Amino acid sequence: MTLVKSKQRVADHGEVFTPAWMVEAMLDLVKGETERIDSRFLEPACGSGNFLVRILHRKLAAVDLGYGKSDFEKRHYALLALMCIYGIELLPDNIVECRANLLEVFAEYLALAQEDDLYRAAFYVLSQNLVHGDALTMRACDSQPITFAEWGYLGKGRFQRRDFRYDNLTQSSAFSAADSLFANLGMHEIFTPAKTYPPMTLGELAAAAPEATP
Repeated sequence: MTLVKSKQRVADHGEVFTPAWMVEAMLDLVKGETERIDSRFLEPACGSGNFLVRILHRKLAAVDLGYGKSDFEKRHYALLALMCIYGIELLPDNIVECRANLLEVFAEYLALAQEDDLYRAAFYVLSQNLVHGDALTMRACDSQPITFAEWGYLGKGRFQRRDFRYDNLTQSSAFSAADSLFANLGMHEIFTPAKTYPPMTLGELAAAAPEATP
């Protein structure tokens, strides 16, 4: 693969893509986390998804190992794996490519058609988890603060969503440092969700998906 789209983009944005061998070597440094279905990864300059695609492949391998014998569990835990991947990208063509690349990997793994509720649920999750915005200013392309959805699987086909502002999470991480004045606070006192949703099924997630390509 080419490591640059154009010299102008390199000059304007410092855009250079990481080669596949280096992606794998870097992910191997946290191999155990990449192979946990529910471990969360955020790439603040995700480009077209070089890192996130490889993380998803590793997570789906873990799904196959743990839940491959049950189609119901395999489908739901595969969605949970996707739900735990996040990205921010400044350039609009890159974020579109990143969503499409992750959706393609997910759909191929489960042999999904576009009309499948699980395909549309994944489409919706990616629209929430992969943000077109600026990680430095912590604002989306519409100038609103970046907000991420924290997803959890409750079992029996139901998912829980809570939204957190990126800037609040970043500031709170400093409060929880060992020598911080706030080190004695529990995580529940530091990380307060901006919004909590009722549990949702695949059908409800699919119904929320926008009528557009990823």
